[in-house]
Amino acid sequence: MVLRANYLFKLGMLALIVWCGWGVYGYFFEVDAPQIFLSGLDEFGYYCSDTHCTLTGNERQKISYVSVWLDDKQLSNNYKVGRRKFAHDITIDTTQVSDGKHVLKVEATGSTYKKQKVAIVREFYVDNIALQAAFIRPESEQKVLQGRTLHVQFQVNKPVQQAVVKVGSNIYSAVLESPNSRIMEAFVPVLCEDKPGDVGYVVEIVDRVGNQIILDGHYQVLAAQFKTQSLKVDSKKIEFEREVSRSQSDLNQELDLLAQKSPKEKLWKGKFYLPLESTGVATEFGVQRVTAEKGRYDHKALDLLAMPRSVVWAPQDGVVIIKDRYADSGNTVVIDHGLGIFTLLFHLEDFANINIGDKIRRGNPVGRMGKTGYASGYHLHWEMRINGIQVDPEQWTRDNF
Repeated sequence: MVLRANYLFKLGMLALIVWCGWGVYGYFFEVDAPQIFLSGLDEFGYYCSDTHCTLTGNERQKISYVSVWLDDKQLSNNYKVGRRKFAHDITIDTTQVSDGKHVLKVEATGSTYKKQKVAIVREFYVDNIALQAAFIRPESEQKVLQGRTLHVQFQVNKPVQQAVVKVGSNIYSAVLESPNSRIMEAFVPVLCEDKPGDVGYVVEIVDRVGNQIILDGHYQVLAAQFKTQSLKVDSKKIEFEREVSRSQSDLNQELDLLAQKSPKEKLWKGKFYLPLESTGVATEFGVQRVTAEKGRYDHKALDLLAMPRSVVWAPQDGVVIIKDRYADSGNTVVIDHGLGIFTLLFHLEDFANINIGDKIRRGNPVGRMGKTGYASGYHLHWEMRINGIQVDPEQWTRDNF
């Protein structure tokens, strides 16, 4: 037993000597800076009231001191830590500083002979301004015909994180009317089939620190008088188009997928323009059309007349997302203007030098007017969709929209 005790004692002394030796070695020769981590304060994040964050460390060598600066003001100077593992809470009273950008700097000093230092610098923003918002137009002016678009506008007193308009189960993103503006807007499609009468909606606005405000609104759907029309297309032409074109269902499936990927921002500014030098309208929006092949259906687009093979151009800025030929729409170009708002141009004779993914500006050519697809003569089918819902494009060309 005595021999065993002596053995264990010597073994322990050896371990102590090794440990001390390693500690001495680390004290004099450690070259790595200490590791520290800051949680609770995100880079470029927004904060209000008392903001709490935590500095933590987990090192082989002890952290001797921690110092903290907010902008040019020192919050703590050489706060003594003296541990390998630690958690140091930092509280920032944002009500004592101005709104806008600030910088927090945290510096830790190691306990080795060389006193290595490491720093974390975080830029963040303070927002203690109370969120306020109000509609631009009185409710008495919120009237829209069946098949048209409700233009919702409201003003906010500061930049916000998100704003949406909710009509029933449908949600529409609101965006700034223009850069540096405080007016936000959203575009709500009204179906041709919507019943006339009052409709309620809400605007939900969230600022960058999570405060929320809700505006309650109403608009009135007015009955539109849709005309009727008969159309006859040569059966041989229909068969030819089916042979050389993709199925029209392919286009609808692609549009559904692309609507989900549409940017949550406006890619245009200003009103829309007619996409060609039009000489008249062959078919107005919403006309109830009757054909031998399709029966009775609503024509939710404008059919514009012009000289055959006239140049067709983009009615507004956007991105080309479809360029192909389909059985009904013929040579087709679709432009994404952002916010799920699409321009569809049908029956083109041919295409201009454009490709899918190209950014396109208002007035840039997309092709020439033709009669490909399900068409009885030369014309341009101009269609607009908001999240897949067809709306009257003519309304978008008005100065007062």
